[in-house]
Amino acid sequence: MSAAELPAMSQTLGTTDEIAAILRGRLNDGLHRIAFFIVPSSMAFLALGDVIAAVLYQTGKFNHSDANFVWVILAGSTVGLLASTLGRLYSSTYYALRDTRTPLRFAIVRVTLTTVLGYLCAIQLPPAIGIDLKWGVAGLTASAGVAGWVEFTLLRRTLNRRIGHTGLPGVLVVKLWLSAGAGAAVAWILKLLISPLHPVPLAIIVLGAYGITYFAVTSALGLPEARVAIARVLGRRRLKQ
Repeated sequence: MSAAELPAMSQTLGTTDEIAAILRGRLNDGLHRIAFFIVPSSMAFLALGDVIAAVLYQTGKFNHSDANFVWVILAGSTVGLLASTLGRLYSSTYYALRDTRTPLRFAIVRVTLTTVLGYLCAIQLPPAIGIDLKWGVAGLTASAGVAGWVEFTLLRRTLNRRIGHTGLPGVLVVKLWLSAGAGAAVAWILKLLISPLHPVPLAIIVLGAYGITYFAVTSALGLPEARVAIARVLGRRRLKQ
């Protein structure tokens, strides 16, 4: 979405205020659409990472404990998944304004923080709290997420000074996480009821229920992104028929 928005943003014409208004509108719309898909992805990694890892990798010597290990890594990645994806759209907006230096500076901050925090969380922290060093890999993904939030905050704050207020409304964020939480609850109940089961049918049932619940709740809450996504799916089915 960030890549697709860049050409349209770059072609914006008008006065400084007109350009700012158009960019602000496109940016906010893009943030809504990205968050609609990233929030449930984050919740799925956090709550159902074992199911996801199992259906992709659990064959041969890759067993259930290995899938749980991957789950921990996925859970760590949820810390900054939303910030990292939203930050890419902010960077595209800077590029549309012919400003490549600002996002570059903040990217350097993110890389530096990721390196420092990654070393501390992956190498120093596990022995300090008495856990096996191998679990430090989750510290890498989590620390990268923290750095991603720092970069996102810097991008958003600086850009808001140039084009006006942008960002996700708090009400929308709450609705998205509540919908994802409802989906995770339904999926967990199903997982407990049908386990043990082969990873493939388990994933189809559990992740399918998760997705259906998420779209149903967001649609019931009146989120336009849910209705657009559902309409597109139904439209494609009609075309195939």
